Amino acid sequence: MIKAKYQGVLDLGEQLNIQNGDVSEKDGVLQVKGTAATQYDKNLIWDKIKEIGGDEPADIMADIKVEDESVYARHTVSSGETLGKIAKQYYGDAMKYKEIFAANTDILKNPDVIHPDQELVIPNL
Repeated sequence: MIKAKYQGVLDLGEQLNIQNGDVSEKDGVLQVKGTAATQYDKNLIWDKIKEIGGDEPADIMADIKVEDESVYARHTVSSGETLGKIAKQYYGDAMKYKEIFAANTDILKNPDVIHPDQELVIPNL
């Protein structure tokens, strides 16, 4: 029953390719463990948990570790994206594009020129 309630969290974990995942139920509490690739992925999992169970759900306990703490996320550029749009997605602030540009000067020479399929580092702020 409790697993069905949080199926959206489990589906998201699968979609994000959470490693070493383990799900069990004990005394009416769903226990979820795993390792996310980045902090951003971990945040997505927690946001989904809160969306379903509220800000402090008592019926789920999640232990999500982060594999790569050196970056906030990694992003593959899609057609039509700009650094501003990408910054808005990850930080909620398009002006943070400068931080993304600074973290990727090895592949970017101009903040106004990015190309599909480039993999950008989204830095921790």
